[in-house]
Amino acid sequence: GHGVVPSTECSVGEVLDVGYVVAGDTVTATVQIKNTSSLTLPFSVQLESLSPTRDRDRQKIPSFLTSSLQRTEIVGTQNYNGFSVFRVSPTEGKIEAGMSQDFEVTFSPDHESLYYSDRLKVLFFGKQTAHEIQLKGAARDHPMFVEGGVPLDVPVESLAVTTPVAPREALERGPQEAVRSLLLLLEFVEGSAEPARAEITVGAIQSPQLTAKKAVEFSLDSGPELRRAGFELDGAKGALERGQLRRIGVSWVPPADLQTSDPPLVSALLTVKGDITEFYRVLFMARVVSAA
Repeated sequence: GHGVVPSTECSVGEVLDVGYVVAGDTVTATVQIKNTSSLTLPFSVQLESLSPTRDRDRQKIPSFLTSSLQRTEIVGTQNYNGFSVFRVSPTEGKIEAGMSQDFEVTFSPDHESLYYSDRLKVLFFGKQTAHEIQLKGAARDHPMFVEGGVPLDVPVESLAVTTPVAPREALERGPQEAVRSLLLLLEFVEGSAEPARAEITVGAIQSPQLTAKKAVEFSLDSGPELRRAGFELDGAKGALERGQLRRIGVSWVPPADLQTSDPPLVSALLTVKGDITEFYRVLFMARVVSAA
């Protein structure tokens, strides 16, 4: 007899990120697995969120009580309606030798969250794990998003349904009512000729729910405090159409009078206008690190 080892090639790596969608929309992505061996491979597909042992596995210390480096949760936010936010088709079948199989991954979030996640596992012969793919996605109630920097929140939702600050209320109360805070940490290597760099991404989501083609406008206030602290901005203002991304570049060179015991921490307000106006408080923190 001959012993044959199953071998396959997958079109995606360890992570499949479907990006941002408007809550209530549905997007699909395709994962292709090619059978590069000489035998037929019967397959089955599992989602971690549907695992029969998930309830038992969740009887642990809540992830928001642990540091971000210690968090190992695979399944993130799920839909309120009880249906899986990720679905995969087909769930079982066979891949003939030399042939390929396309798997359609559907992402259907029913509320806003930045932390939808699951894990897709492809098994051969009912027990041999061939591929594990982390599925990620995010949903917003409004057709724009901002990301970047160090996360300041926890990827765990409360069961309470909260109402965000209304745009008019935010305008009346001032910059202190920012929707979220973003922390940009810039580290300048001592003796380097290159400045420390970081960036913020502003995006406009393409959605069939939206008929208007109104652009998303953004502006990051660059006050004198930023320049005095050594920060420079690139692309601080702009507009983008649906489906586009723009990046705000930030660079930092330590000023001559910098006190290393007191690293600079400066804040600025990022305004994003779409169907509503949102405010983000951006915190700029910088420090000098040794090259060793």
